Amino acid sequence: MGKIRVGVIGVGNCFSGLVQGIEYYKQNPDKRVVGLMHEEMGGYGWDDLEFVSAFDVAKNKIGLPLNKAMYKYPNMVDWIKDMPKSSTVVREAPVLDGVGIYVQNRVQPVKNRPMGVLRKEIEKEIEDTKASVLINYLPVGSQKATEFWAEMALRTGCAFVNCMPVFIASDKKWERKFRKEKSPVVGDDIKSQVGSTIVHRTLAKLCEDRGTKLETTYQINVGGNSDFLNMKEQERLESKKISKTESVQSQLRKRLPDDNIYVGPSDFIPFLSNTKLAFIRLEGRMWADIPFNMEIRLEVDDKANSAGVAIDAIRAVQIAKDRGIGGALISASSYLMKHPPVQFSDSEARLAFEGFISGKKER
Repeated sequence: MGKIRVGVIGVGNCFSGLVQGIEYYKQNPDKRVVGLMHEEMGGYGWDDLEFVSAFDVAKNKIGLPLNKAMYKYPNMVDWIKDMPKSSTVVREAPVLDGVGIYVQNRVQPVKNRPMGVLRKEIEKEIEDTKASVLINYLPVGSQKATEFWAEMALRTGCAFVNCMPVFIASDKKWERKFRKEKSPVVGDDIKSQVGSTIVHRTLAKLCEDRGTKLETTYQINVGGNSDFLNMKEQERLESKKISKTESVQSQLRKRLPDDNIYVGPSDFIPFLSNTKLAFIRLEGRMWADIPFNMEIRLEVDDKANSAGVAIDAIRAVQIAKDRGIGGALISASSYLMKHPPVQFSDSEARLAFEGFISGKKER
């Protein structure tokens, strides 16, 4: 099927982990590629991604080739010490609301040129590089910036993968726009391979399926990268908390009262670096109202955890483009994202996604 030409929005840790992981498997062909639904999907392999355009707001990344920019502070991923040379140069992106107050000193955003000029340059760059898919890796809380890039995807005919908890695929107004333009979109807010939300919702579904009465539950996350520092700004967290909470609530026949469930980030601990710690507790009652509880401590590398999921999402929207399908991909979004247009159990979502890949389901 050829290569998938991808434009990346936000050359941060998540993107760096994605592209360095691809290179890791290229350099170690004897290794089994883990983290993907399929090594080959709809005619596309895991290594059929070409990052042909890139956009960021950081002064120390703009103007650099992609293989150099991905190592620049505050990025922390260095699994591959020397990436192959890239001809893709990072271009200036609009700052808008993409940089929170706690990360300004780390990111040091560029002072943008007039928006009209910038918009034309970005549109030209996407068209000149023949990007087919845009993947959004903006920080949590980037509502205006994400909407700018969703609009840019529509203007340039690109598919859109929204890894962030700004509601595009799951928003009816935006979904209609993508359907009208026949541009596929997968979103919103990417699930990790084995992350706090996927583990939490699986345990909640287990309790539900085994007939218990779940009464209270919480999920607390801490980490040491810029993502967690950014989330110290509570005003940026509204959509993130909605996304994570609804992902768990959707697995229950009867919603828990708002005061009986907490799902969200807690704090920034610098020395943890890219390590993320999640603390999950569920409390409920069994037969004869006898109480039970369980606690889980999950430790993961935060930037390794969603890279394979992103590769599947990119391939899904490209498959949809090949088939002439626009709008939200329900099955892919439900399996790969926390806040899809329609929530299913993970087993149901996987079966639906398999149906989409094989062509038995349209979306």
